[in-house]
Amino acid sequence: MKRLALSAAALALVLPAALPAQAPADPVFTPAAMRAHVEFLADDLLQGRDTGSEGHEIAARYVASQFDGLGLTPTGDADGPGGGWLQRISFQKTERAQTPATLTVTGPAGSKRFTHGGDVLIGMNAAEPHLDVTAPLVFVGYGLENQRLGLDDYAGLDVRGKIVVTLRGYPKGLPSEEGAHLSATKAMIAEKHGAIGMLAIGTLQSMKARPWARMVQFADEPDFTWVSPEGKPFDQAPGIRAGASLDDPAAQAIFAGAPHSIAAIRKQADRKGGKPRGFALKTSVRIQSDSVSQRVTSPNVVAILPGSDPVLKDQYVVLSAHLDHIGVSPVKPGEPVDKDRINNGALDNGAGIATMLEVARAMAQSPSKPRRSIIFLASTGEEKGLLGADYFARHPTVPIDRIVGNVDLDMPLLLYPFTDVVAFGADHSTLGPIVAQAVAPMGVTLSPDPMPQETIFVRSDHYMFVKQGVPAVFLATGFANGGEKAWGDFLSGNYHHPGDDMRQPIDWQAGARFAEANYRITRAMADADAPPRWFAGDFFGDLFAPQAEKAAK
Repeated sequence: MKRLALSAAALALVLPAALPAQAPADPVFTPAAMRAHVEFLADDLLQGRDTGSEGHEIAARYVASQFDGLGLTPTGDADGPGGGWLQRISFQKTERAQTPATLTVTGPAGSKRFTHGGDVLIGMNAAEPHLDVTAPLVFVGYGLENQRLGLDDYAGLDVRGKIVVTLRGYPKGLPSEEGAHLSATKAMIAEKHGAIGMLAIGTLQSMKARPWARMVQFADEPDFTWVSPEGKPFDQAPGIRAGASLDDPAAQAIFAGAPHSIAAIRKQADRKGGKPRGFALKTSVRIQSDSVSQRVTSPNVVAILPGSDPVLKDQYVVLSAHLDHIGVSPVKPGEPVDKDRINNGALDNGAGIATMLEVARAMAQSPSKPRRSIIFLASTGEEKGLLGADYFARHPTVPIDRIVGNVDLDMPLLLYPFTDVVAFGADHSTLGPIVAQAVAPMGVTLSPDPMPQETIFVRSDHYMFVKQGVPAVFLATGFANGGEKAWGDFLSGNYHHPGDDMRQPIDWQAGARFAEANYRITRAMADADAPPRWFAGDFFGDLFAPQAEKAAK
């Protein structure tokens, strides 16, 4: 009797811990399933899945067929092609005309002309296909404004009808994610003050992170923007008619006769908290650029797994991954004709889509369905500027105020047996603790952002949800257990290169493990009594969701 009583007591102690794990942890994730998805998506026949290409359309139909086979609910355009799985987006694609764009500087040293692709990189303006703008210049420091962070670079400056000159990036010592967000608003700030153009020059810090030679590599890529259902191309700062980035020879030319030299300004900017003050320059520029535009279409693929809770099913958790890649590289002078130029995007982002599909499979086949509804979003146009996710977040197929959280999967580096993950943006909301607790049973830890200088938080699709007030993170494999070297080698090698294909030594067991981690995270978001919340006092929560209920940090 005593032994029986002891066994019963032990059983009573064990059961509460074991029961919650049975349903969410039961699904099996296999290396073979992960590999099969990526093999299809990274096949040469898809020609790199470029936005608007036939290869991307084939990939979209593949994802839709997978959703269909799982019995999910189509949540794209109800009356469009593709059985309702596709959210068709029109894009405006703008390319350079044959006449090279030029920037001419006039000032105390006379006139000097620069051609696009040399010491200047000149933007295009689809609204003005034959752009010709001349205006005086005003240096505005970093060109930032934010009362909370003590930034007021336009104080005392008159830039109406003028072209502003800004330093790239943001002041040293500013939190990287906040700084990166503010940097992306420079055109809107300039427009608000009446400027008609922007020129950007490098700091010592920005030139080290993104050398001029690297910027020139992308000089002739087309510009994309999404077009609203009413037919209007999206432009967050239409008043900024002309823009360009300048290398040192052009920068020296525009600062001719200025009270402070480029070298002195850069030295000040390189100090922690350094904020060079603005002043009117003694030069003007003329920017000329010809372009041609056309409309192309490309779809998001959207599905829903309805929630099981009668109340919480009207709230939605989004698991997203971008389906597009960068297509086929153009032939360069001197290259062999038969050189491999297809950018297959096996890891970027075939692996992210495969992860999402395997999580969807596990969710759909689970005997206990998630309490909240789950949206699975395979977005397009990520490589063109996060455009598909931005379109969905602004034109969601469910009410945006019912989307309570997002986890984005972009380029999981499945080249080593990862033991930690990084959730970029984890510091801003309760998604950080949710991720940490969800993966802990796997022996996986949550690590802080290992490369804050890269400002990853504002560079992937999840950030489009953040801008609509939705707590979101971007999940990646971490730097532990060989991850740091793997990331360094990939980013300096196969990233955005034909080498990102199935010939890489991809660790498919790591892929299965990454899928399991994301299943656990998504279940935790979907099943919790409370939805994810911004932390009280968080910069992004206060900016984009000021009225939302906040959580103590």
